[in-house]
Parts: sequence; structure tokens; C-alpha cells
Amino acid sequence: MFRSKLPDVGTTIFTVMSRRARELGALNLGQGFPDYPIDPRLTELVTEAMAQGFNQYAPMEGVIDLRQQIAHKLLASYELSVDPETEITVTLGATEAIYDAIQAVIGPGEEAIAFDPAYDSYEPAVRLAGGRCIRLPLMPPDFRYDWDAVKAAINPRTRLILFNSPHNPACTAASAEDLNALAEVIRGHDIYVMSDEVYEHVTYDGRAHASVLKQPELAEKAFVVFSFGKTMHATGMRIGYCIAPPELTRELRKVHQFNTFSIAHAQQVAIARYLAEKPGAWRSLPGFFQAKRDRVRGALAKSGFTLPPAQGTYFQLLDFSAFAPPDDVAFAERLLTEAGVATIPLSPFYAVPPSLPVLRLCIAKQDSTLDAATQRLNEFAARL
Repeated sequence: MFRSKLPDVGTTIFTVMSRRARELGALNLGQGFPDYPIDPRLTELVTEAMAQGFNQYAPMEGVIDLRQQIAHKLLASYELSVDPETEITVTLGATEAIYDAIQAVIGPGEEAIAFDPAYDSYEPAVRLAGGRCIRLPLMPPDFRYDWDAVKAAINPRTRLILFNSPHNPACTAASAEDLNALAEVIRGHDIYVMSDEVYEHVTYDGRAHASVLKQPELAEKAFVVFSFGKTMHATGMRIGYCIAPPELTRELRKVHQFNTFSIAHAQQVAIARYLAEKPGAWRSLPGFFQAKRDRVRGALAKSGFTLPPAQGTYFQLLDFSAFAPPDDVAFAERLLTEAGVATIPLSPFYAVPPSLPVLRLCIAKQDSTLDAATQRLNEFAARL
């Protein structure tokens, strides 16, 4: 009999809900992908790059023009100077960068700390490295960090902290004080940080993203992961990148070269050219998505649902406390079958889920999709 290395891991909740949405003809506010077109100029640039012959293996560490554009972007975003040769690696989306960082650090018997609700790729990667994932819950409604609990969880086996801000699926954003607290927690220990910052530019209400790169102590010990899929509304392009000090970058690349090795050449060339043409394109993202967040919140203002304003990500939490007991999986099923709207429950992202009265909605949709979905939710709420 085959012995599975991940016997308790099934199909992700994203795949399950998207498949059921298709089967039932429901509007999909579950899985986090836009349903509107990308910038036509990016499409043109990908086509041009392929026509010009950029169809063979790209350099393992990433096309140098793209890495230079990433360095320019980091300088513009965070006033940070990063070496494109030794501190930037292009990966197959952010998920590969996260996996590579975990494999580079975690060995058999070692531990990584993750904060629940934790994105579902973290723990399997730790276990595949032979390690153990210690899950510390962030509790609703605020989902804030308990740094005393983090200190208590650290022991000689702890090697990595898995951090995520803006946080998916809690829709919160870490503060500079959180980063200082994290730095204090790992000070004096042989512990590193993997910081998942794919929603760096999707922050709301004038909030500036607090990147681990801006905290000097953390930046020296961190793999910081970003995604062009989120920045360019093109999740299917699967182009991410990791910023790390030279020593950590060398270790990450050892895993990367035997994992995916090389990332789509033409798409890297196209993104580099796009950033050269439109170096500030990402600056419009906060306003673009805040308008959608506010559209959804405004449409549901009198429904009986509560929608605490998302601090970041292109998601919004929906609190259904007024209508049902705090069983998010059961209520997500009701919305799918009775309202025709697919959402994502948060409990699958906990090792030991608390009773949760909230679901996650994706707002990265056409306004017409959001309007149709909120109309269905209002009608459902009225029936209740």
C-alpha cells in the first residue's frame, strides 16, 4: 500500500468552492481571482516577446531586466536599494517562493510557527521538509497577534516564522509595531522569517503597507515574497519573486533550481517592459480596490450582515452573526445553495478552528458581478 506523506491533505477549499459554483451556476466570490481583463498593453507585450523568440529557458534566477525593474519598484515603494544580482529571485508565483524558502530553512525535526487562519500552502511545505508547523490562532473579530504567545512557542527547534500581511484570509494589515515585536521575539535566536506580502499594494483608508523589508533587523533574516499576479490582476501568469539577503538568496536558489528552475521567459520580458513603460501602475491599486470594497459594504449596509472594513487584500469579511450560529462551513453551504453565491469559510485555515461567524468574499470582480452577488445576498437576508 502506498504511504502518503500528506495523508490528511485533500483538495483545497478554493478548488472545492469554485467547482461547486460552476456546477450550481453560482456567482463566485470565493476563489481570489479577477473576472475582468488585464491591461491590453500587457497582453501585447507578452505577444511581442514570444514573437521575438523569448520562448526558451530563462535564466534560473530570473531575467535580469525584470530583476532590475523589481529593484526600481522597491526603491520607489520603500526607498530600499536591493541588488538585482544577489537579492532578487523570480519564481513560479508566490507559492513557489514560499515553498522554496521553507525548504531552504526547515530540516527534519525543526519547527515553523504560523498564524491561523494560515494560508493553506504553509503547513504542507513544512511537513514535506520533515518539520513541524506550530499553529498560533488569531482570534476574531480583530485577528491580532499575541506576541507573548509567540515568545512562549519558541524553543530550540524553532527555525522559521511564517508571517503574512496584508493577511489572507483575515483581511488585516500588520503595523510597524507588530514588526518591531516580531524582531524582538526572534532577537538572539537562530530563527528566520518568511514574509508573504503578495497584497502589498492593496491596503485601504490611507494605510501604508508595513513591509518586513522596512524593519532592519527582520530584513537581515527574511525571505520576503511578492506577486505580479496580484499587482497586475493576472493570477494565471504565475510570476512571483523573493527578496532576501545574499546568503539567504543563495540557499533559496538551491531549492528553486531543482524545483521549477526557470520561469516563463516571454512573460518575464513582458512584465519588465510593462514596468519600464508604466513604472507607477501599481500606485492605483489601493483606490481601485477600495472602491470595490466600499461598493460591497454599501450595498449590504441594510442587509443585516456586518462587514468590518477590510484593512488590506482584495477580500472582505462577511459577518453572519445576526442570522445563524457561528458555523462558517454550514453557512457558506447555505449561501451557495440558497443564495447562489460562493464564498470561502475561514475555519479550513485553522488547525483547531474556533466557532467562526464570518466568511470571506473576493471583491476583485467586475462591478456588475459584485452588484449581482450583493443583490442575491440582500434577497437571501430578507428571506431570513
